[in-house]
Amino acid sequence: MMTNADLPTLKARLSDGQTLFGSLVTIASTEVAEIMSMSGFDFLWIDLEHGAIDIGSAQRMIQTASARCPCLVRVPENRDVWFKKVLDLGCAGVVVPQVQTPEDVRAAVRSCLYPPAGQRSVGLARAQGYGRTFTDYIQRANDDLLIVIQIEHRAAVDHLEEILSEPGIGCLLVGPYDLSGSMGVLGQVTHPDVENAVQKVRAACERVRMPSGVFTSSGDAARARAAEGFRLVAMGMDVGFLTEAVTRAIAQARAAVGRSSGT
Repeated sequence: MMTNADLPTLKARLSDGQTLFGSLVTIASTEVAEIMSMSGFDFLWIDLEHGAIDIGSAQRMIQTASARCPCLVRVPENRDVWFKKVLDLGCAGVVVPQVQTPEDVRAAVRSCLYPPAGQRSVGLARAQGYGRTFTDYIQRANDDLLIVIQIEHRAAVDHLEEILSEPGIGCLLVGPYDLSGSMGVLGQVTHPDVENAVQKVRAACERVRMPSGVFTSSGDAARARAAEGFRLVAMGMDVGFLTEAVTRAIAQARAAVGRSSGT
């Protein structure tokens, strides 16, 4: 019988040239994570940087969803203690926010990898089967882990070549909203300057055969970005899907009442 351990990892699928679609999960709910994991996404991105998800909630969400859908976790900040906690949950990879320099990349990679490649400390938690699969886990952990570096500041765009030269990175992923803020046009993600920066990241990644990723707000936008060559594509988030569905449903209901009453 094939188990999860026999299946290609998220990192392997990305390295193999596949285009992967996922979504952010920001609500601390196993039910939300379960529903989204059943919806056809290639990955879920559990967000500890924003919102109210804590480490315990994140573990329960991974336990619920990861058998069907691999989970990335965005750490709250680029500090060693967060990587230790998040990686011990058994996630498929990490998303590192607010990276601006190659030194930021080196710090993140160092925290993610076991010695001698890095300085990740050893724990016995869910990732290691609570000790039962410890030996197997530490032998493959460095190779299996997908480290996603977020490019969401103009300083990172200015340092693209140096960032891409750092070993250990699995993908650069553009965060257009924070990027727009750093460029003085907060929220204007289609502004020409922002779009030029987004395409600069994609082109730089292509030159060195590094997968590129991007956050988008809809399925149509995700399809368009995939057509451009982005291969780790996040589309929307749980709160957005919920808000859109509820708003549409109540609008449809009220429109029907209006028609039936002749108003």
